[in-house]
This record gives sequence, structure tokens and C-alpha cells, in this order.
Amino acid sequence: MDSTSVEVKSEKFKVKSGKLTIGVPRAFTESEGVDKNVAANFNESIEHLKKLGHEVRDISLPNISYSLAVYYIIMPAESSTNLARFDGVKFGLHKGGDNLLADYMETRRAGFGPEVRRRIILGAYVLSSGYYDAYYRKATLVRGLIRRDFEKAFKEVDIIATPVAPTPAWKIGEKSDPLQAYLADIFTVSANIASIPAISLPSGFVETDGVKLPLGIQFMANIGGEKNLFNVGKSFSK
Repeated sequence: MDSTSVEVKSEKFKVKSGKLTIGVPRAFTESEGVDKNVAANFNESIEHLKKLGHEVRDISLPNISYSLAVYYIIMPAESSTNLARFDGVKFGLHKGGDNLLADYMETRRAGFGPEVRRRIILGAYVLSSGYYDAYYRKATLVRGLIRRDFEKAFKEVDIIATPVAPTPAWKIGEKSDPLQAYLADIFTVSANIASIPAISLPSGFVETDGVKLPLGIQFMANIGGEKNLFNVGKSFSK
């Protein structure tokens, strides 16, 4: 019942085989920064889909490269706004201080971890006077362009495929810079920005330093296209 809900009739999904048209945004999936092992595994996965009888087409998503920047403006802004209510007075955790301001500070320090605090601060910044038009407003405009790119693409294809991440899994503690971690979301945030369903599936392994690390493939469908996701997912996983 929230503002982002869609009225849909409840139905049982029956997964059945059938040829689907799968679009691949090559300019995006083969962009700089994609690990060669990830690229090779993705290409093998696409060939596997062809052998299963699906049609594969190269498509263009001209503005998809802006998804990451747009996401990390809009998402922190929404986080900052939604989490503002957790002040220790009406909602959630309460930590007492010497006065009301100290209550707020102690509660939010104890209640939110470093990454959540980082996003709240970033969101408050992009929504502040003087920066709203420069960042948040521009991000929402570009979000509209990205959505239109997907709408156009889904007139030609049933599914859009990309890798899940541009690199194999990192070693524990290897990435201490949060910006490096954000860059790993480059393929998956586009579904959030375009408000479309997506599914990630295992697609194989790559061996690094004697350890097998899992890789994945992402499938995206048009709004309401979950049935296509389940069909291609079942087909691919076989």
C-alpha cells in the first residue's frame, strides 16, 4: 500500500520452456574495468543461452553508464529522509544523553553503523539548499532517461543480460575504501534505477590463488516480467 506499489492480480507462475529474446548491452558489459575472467565467463554464458535455443541480440542502452552515479545520489537521499524519524523519541532505539541534542547524537551513533551514517550524511548533503538542483534534481532527470532506454529496449527483447559484478569476489578485508565497494554495484543498480525486476544466478567459477571464486549472471525483465525471469533462470540453471 505504499507509493511504489503496483496493482497486480495474484497468479501462480508456471515455468515452461520456450525461446526468449535476450539483449546484451555490449558497450556496457565490455567497458573498461570489467575483469577479463568475468568477461570470458559472461560470453560463455551467452553462448550457453544460444545453445538452449534463445535468441541473443546486441542492444544499446545509451545512458546506462550513468546508473551508478544516479543511484548513489538518489539512494542516500532517500535513506537520509526515511531514517530521519529514528531520533530516539518516537521510533526505534533510545540512548539517553545530558540533553535533547545529546539524546539524538547518542541514539543515532549507537543505532546506525558506519555505512548507514555515511549514506545519511551524503543524502543530507545532496538534498541541502544549494546542492539539490546540482545533484538530486539532475539525478532524477537522468533516471528518467535510463528508464526510457530500458522501455525502448524491452520493445525488442524479453530479457537483458549482464554480469553481476565487474570482478570476482574480493579477499576478506581487501577493500577498505567504500568507493571501491560502490563501484562493484555498476551492473546491479540499473534495475533499481529503472524500477524493473532482476534476478542473479550462478554462472561458474574462476580460480584465483588456488581458490575457486563464484561468478554470476544477471537477467533483467520489463515491469511485470517476472515470468520471463523465472523461465530464463530455470532454462539457464539446467
